[in-house]
Amino acid sequence: MGPLLLLPYAFARAQGVLIAPGSGRLAVRRGAKPAALLEARRVAGQPIQIDTLSDEAFDRLLSETYATDGLSAAADAAASSNLATLARDTADLLDNDDAAPVIRLINALVAQAVQQGASDIHLEPQEDGMAVRLRRDGVMEEVLRLPAQVAPMLVSRVKVMARLDIAEKRLPQDGRISLTLGARALDVRVSTLPARGGERVVMRILDQSSVGLELTDLGLDPTTLGALTEALGAPNGIVLVTGPTGAGKTTTLYAALKLLNDGKRNILTVEDPVEYAVPGVGQTQVDTRVGLTFAQGLRAILRQDPDVVMVGEIRDRETAEIAVQAALTGHLVLSTVHANSAAGAITRLRDFGVETFLIAATLRAVVAQRLARQVCPVCVGEEPLAAPLAGRLGLPAGIPVAKANGCPSCRQTGYLKRRGLFELITADGPVRNLINEGAGEGRLEAAGLHRSLKESAREAVRARRTTPTEVLPLFQGEPARDLSHAGVAGGIDPAAIRSDRP
Repeated sequence: MGPLLLLPYAFARAQGVLIAPGSGRLAVRRGAKPAALLEARRVAGQPIQIDTLSDEAFDRLLSETYATDGLSAAADAAASSNLATLARDTADLLDNDDAAPVIRLINALVAQAVQQGASDIHLEPQEDGMAVRLRRDGVMEEVLRLPAQVAPMLVSRVKVMARLDIAEKRLPQDGRISLTLGARALDVRVSTLPARGGERVVMRILDQSSVGLELTDLGLDPTTLGALTEALGAPNGIVLVTGPTGAGKTTTLYAALKLLNDGKRNILTVEDPVEYAVPGVGQTQVDTRVGLTFAQGLRAILRQDPDVVMVGEIRDRETAEIAVQAALTGHLVLSTVHANSAAGAITRLRDFGVETFLIAATLRAVVAQRLARQVCPVCVGEEPLAAPLAGRLGLPAGIPVAKANGCPSCRQTGYLKRRGLFELITADGPVRNLINEGAGEGRLEAAGLHRSLKESAREAVRARRTTPTEVLPLFQGEPARDLSHAGVAGGIDPAAIRSDRP
């Protein structure tokens, strides 16, 4: 606990008072008792200014103030204390003063991961110890290395929290943990996997506050946003989101559900797993152990009088055909497909064996997306775009672009958070005709693509939201172009350069 956190967390939360770090001010929840204020004043030992906050604002400040619980100190305690004591649990991550050392370590790991915006915690047993790595903004980083004797205790405790069989070490297991960090509700998905050094554990952190994201928060440009909103306004049809694992497809689907969830529609989903609980939406989780597949779940919810149906993923012919039939019978279907581009998702449906005339009749729009790290606004610099990078990206050499420098705010990475890059194809008349003809991806893109992923990447580089190297993987295999003399001086608008089109 840092020197500014003068009040115990349990007291601050129960009494509604806390000393805000760095300001020397006393934050008070509306309705706090005068005795609590007097005690806080006594602990502070000096005159202190009072700020009265609403319940929501106080809870948010409480979470932010006490979120970090000293990862290294918790690790030292875990390494030197009796690790066999695993019986006591905590209802809140921050109420851990009397918890066993291994519990304090897990609490500290999750608290730090949430506070730093990490999406996953990896516990990786090795011959000489256990490596703890966090995935932050899509990049893995080792944050801790623990002694080998800590590994089985840490894994066992996580399995207890996730209600898994701690005696079963030969088979993979999946579970989940519901936790709170102050006022923030967290859902932690746990996956274990037997490995040579012991059981590996991955904990994916799902922050329920992410459910509140709007489509306008995702990074869609106005044209793409308008086209997607129009497609979602259709009374029936299929809207697909595509991209690799970790591209943010589920976040986009949930943002679309929020737009549609106006209380006038019956919205049902079948997911694997249900990542976020959405009020007003009926959500069903796939369970292959009892035969509840995507196809079976989709068949069942179509008998529940839905207006909007969301299928977590179309991964086989049966699910694809049921989704198409649902769209033909008057339902709006949202789903994801694994493909590299928006046009690739259309050919993927063909590969599943869906008739082309059915795809043409039901498809409304396909969105493809990636996530790119954004430069840290605190330490961002500027530099001219080098000629080799310019040739690969299809941008004029020498234009000013962002430089990722690194500072304490971004943990010396130069990047802070991620934002989406999008492309969208709308299945209007010309595109429908091409689908019926069995046209290839190039012709589909030429007829219906609003803005390509590469164009979105170029725009992000020009606007200095990200760096050229961050989007370079999108241009792998792209022939280099000499644009050193292009641009405004040459009468060419850089925004019009489209190296991804024929």
